Amino acid sequence: MITPKDLALKIKEQESLVEGGRWCAGCSFPPIIRTVLAAAGKDVITTSATGCLEVTSTIYPYSSWGVPFMHNAFENSASTTTGLESAYKYLQKDNVKSELKDKIKGKNIKFVAFGGDGGTYDIGLQALSGALERGHDFLYVCYDNGAYMNTGNQRSSATPFGAAASTAQSGKAHLAGKEERRKDLIKIALAHNIKYVAQASAFNLTDLYNKAEKAFSIKGPKLLLVYSPCISNWQFEEGDGPEIAKLATETNFWPLYEVEDGKYKLNYKPASPKPIEEFLKRQNRFKHLFKDENSKKIIEEIQQIVNQDWQKLQDLVEFTNR
Repeated sequence: MITPKDLALKIKEQESLVEGGRWCAGCSFPPIIRTVLAAAGKDVITTSATGCLEVTSTIYPYSSWGVPFMHNAFENSASTTTGLESAYKYLQKDNVKSELKDKIKGKNIKFVAFGGDGGTYDIGLQALSGALERGHDFLYVCYDNGAYMNTGNQRSSATPFGAAASTAQSGKAHLAGKEERRKDLIKIALAHNIKYVAQASAFNLTDLYNKAEKAFSIKGPKLLLVYSPCISNWQFEEGDGPEIAKLATETNFWPLYEVEDGKYKLNYKPASPKPIEEFLKRQNRFKHLFKDENSKKIIEEIQQIVNQDWQKLQDLVEFTNR
């Protein structure tokens, strides 16, 4: 288990995502990326789907990346990464002759694919599913901010029920904004019978580091789903991102847990869970839910969903650890 002080030193030593990026002040994904790559070490190759991370870190002719990085299209971060991983395995064969062999000799190179929820839950799901099913040795990290933030806050299948988005606006006909529940990416990944899946958050970087470190120690495909509040389209005060992410966990909206070899483990259980209203009221994407009594009924429905999902998770923890 790493301490916050040791983690800060590891991130500084790694210099994986350096200063100069054009991400928003108060953005959540830079510490997520740095933490995951600190756990990977120097011998790592990264890819990223088109999205906020890519467009803000690779503005031509500059790059914020201190480790090998490849940009790929919106839909194929997972397949690009597994192509690299396959090439690496091929070069390790004794009968293969290549000048590249000297460059990888004695190295244990790790492969990480990054994507936002749009490039993971939706556009990139087919490539991710294929990569998980084929059993490639790589880690997929989704920084989940709950919409297509890079292109104007369009709803994705990760957008939670009740949130407003540019393509799921609230109004007389649609009081809730988005009327569908968010997709359960963790269960989709687990359906591929992979060994390790975990849910983490930008507010608890030591927990994220420990999960990334464990993921890199396991052979085969792994997935980390990390909560990443968006200051631009959630519209909260600069610097409040970690606090809002923490509220998501304290209200049981975004539990911190992991699943290893089919066994569920809760990493944090709030002693006294806060009402979901505490999380919702800090973001303008939910402001329509506080207008009148009809809107407040939607908050009650969201609370019911959170309570049900939390109970299901606890039941899985108990059942899989018998």
